[in-house]
Amino acid sequence: MNSSSRNVLLVIPCFGFGGAQQVFHDHSVELSSRFKVTECVFNLDLPDVYPSGNQVVSLQVAPAAGLSGKLNSFWQRMQRLRRIKREQRTDISISHLEGADYVNLLSRVGERTIAVIHGSKVHDDSMVGWTGWLRQRILLPFIYRLPDHIVTVSRELRQELIGAYGINADRVTVINNFFYPEQILAKAHEPIEPQYEALFNAPRVMVTSGRFAPQKNQAPLLDVFAALLREQPGSKLVFLGDGDLRDKLVAQALGLGLRLYQAWNNDPLDQEYDVYMLGFQKNPFKYIRRAALFVFPSEWEGFPLALCEAMICGTPVITTDCPTGPREILAPTTPPTKIAAATEWADYGVLMPLLNADFRQQALTEWVTTLKQLLADGEKRAHYARQGEKRMQDFTAEKMFSKWLTVIDQVLAKK
Repeated sequence: MNSSSRNVLLVIPCFGFGGAQQVFHDHSVELSSRFKVTECVFNLDLPDVYPSGNQVVSLQVAPAAGLSGKLNSFWQRMQRLRRIKREQRTDISISHLEGADYVNLLSRVGERTIAVIHGSKVHDDSMVGWTGWLRQRILLPFIYRLPDHIVTVSRELRQELIGAYGINADRVTVINNFFYPEQILAKAHEPIEPQYEALFNAPRVMVTSGRFAPQKNQAPLLDVFAALLREQPGSKLVFLGDGDLRDKLVAQALGLGLRLYQAWNNDPLDQEYDVYMLGFQKNPFKYIRRAALFVFPSEWEGFPLALCEAMICGTPVITTDCPTGPREILAPTTPPTKIAAATEWADYGVLMPLLNADFRQQALTEWVTTLKQLLADGEKRAHYARQGEKRMQDFTAEKMFSKWLTVIDQVLAKK
């Protein structure tokens, strides 16, 4: 049987603006050149922001409240996915994100399975209380013994599965996320809105991008910026994104005495602001390209798309050395167990201490000193801009997707 007659089912809980959804789309597009691809979601509550052109099926099961409701929804999803697999004669099903992994792996009807791990489980601070204990100690070790193979997007995630959950190393392959640099650069060179021209013509503009969520850890970045501003007046910090923590971040910025622009309030741009919240942008690259620095304060990651996209745009990056991804991207020859306790001028960008509660004051001082140095040193920024663009050539779709085809062919060959 040739590959074009093989049926591949891709499963994800929902569409939307997330990084995993973007990767899901990219995989769907690339796989369709070799296989017959169907995408499956639990429901269509969120828009398909990254349509691939492949067939989409919905299980039409909405989230439910309460333990009994959740169990009922899970059972319905499993039964409907099993029916779809039979109807489509699925040869291999590939699930993205933990919720989809449970439904996919427990609804097998004879097909081969792959689970894709996008983010850290060990460092995910949403796993708290008895439900967190249940997931960490019982559910995760159980569910990730079921697939025929597991793909993680970073090397540290592979080590997590092996070390924390006892998964056989032979069953886990690292395949980093891939990118389309030409497409990103084309968007990066689009003009920005006239009202933002003056802002991005300023000499010391920093940009960060990501949803307003605990993982992205933007709150201490505001503390860092407030301290920097006292030493380097005229600096600007731009947020691209939105999310559940918007109100808290707004209150924090105002509490720090920062002059705050909020795009969703239609604030006039006839005065000087310190912090600009521009909201979600369909094309963030045109802003990122024009910034002096891209700052990335995450508490944990998988293989961060935003960081890599900034490097493709030719913007030097400074990031927390968080688990997982940044070290692998910026300092690939260093041990994955190394953690930056101070500024680390890595090969392809700058790695910084985490901005968490345990080290916040020490890390804050380190961040302010390093940002001040970078903003004043155009030559160093130009060096890291060139190095970042060079590094991103290692993660093109052409180079990375061949690894995916190898894994899929090996898994299918077991049948």
